[in-house]
Amino acid sequence: MTAGQGEAKEKRQWERMLPAEFRAAVDALPVVFLPLGTVEWHGEHNALGLDALKAHALCVMAARRAGGGVVHPPLYGGMGGLDKPATVIIEEELSWENYLLRPWLERLCSEFERLGFEAAIILTGHYGHNQQIVVREVAARMTERLQIPILGTAEYWLAQDAGYLGDHAGIGETSLLSFLHPPLVVIERLKDDVDYGRTDAIARGASAELGKRYADLIVERLARLAASMIRWDDASRSAFVRSERAFVSAQVKGWRTEHPWAAWDRMFTGELTSYGALLVEERFQDIENLVEELLHKELKT
Repeated sequence: MTAGQGEAKEKRQWERMLPAEFRAAVDALPVVFLPLGTVEWHGEHNALGLDALKAHALCVMAARRAGGGVVHPPLYGGMGGLDKPATVIIEEELSWENYLLRPWLERLCSEFERLGFEAAIILTGHYGHNQQIVVREVAARMTERLQIPILGTAEYWLAQDAGYLGDHAGIGETSLLSFLHPPLVVIERLKDDVDYGRTDAIARGASAELGKRYADLIVERLARLAASMIRWDDASRSAFVRSERAFVSAQVKGWRTEHPWAAWDRMFTGELTSYGALLVEERFQDIENLVEELLHKELKT
């Protein structure tokens, strides 16, 4: 086997494929991965494209592990972003209206179904609370509309039980980028950062080894989902949609009644972090029960 043949065998990126390679990847596993991110300040120590870079890398690794499927080019742009240099804000994070991201995702999902994909995974590496709500809500609605399962989630939801609760340029994200794209993290730059360099917590806690631990779990679960989602029947898809909508409802309720991150605060402080494990085991009713516990904790406080 030549080097070129080996590269073609492992090719999963849509934009790099020849038509025959695309057909072979879809035949092997008719699942498409859609990574999302933005360009945004992530401290002096991280590359500005961190969100989409890590989401795309995780999707490619998952497709390779699953033995098929296609990874769409990463989409840079979404809801929210820090008021910092070199940051592009497409839509305001605190707006209830959404005019760009939602129809953009809906159209892509429709195209994926038209092209013969039997499942889709939308993985957002950008964590604005409204970004997460819109991605999950669109995926659930398009699952019903297209009658193919579509998952929309931030990548850290698949590794919460490993201690990765999502952060912004903190120990978790920095560790992931250190593992996925080592040249794009320069920890020494933290000494020049008045925000992230206030303490040595990131410098001491972030590592490529930790990033690998998170990435391995996320990739393993993404690959399992890609293989199983195409086999879900009507009952499984309906149960999946109910569980996803339950989380959206809890998040929107927390936003309306308390503050934008209320649901997340309850989830993390209450250690309700088993979503990833329950999802890959297709325990959708248990996910709904988890949301009920989340809502109960909100009502008690």
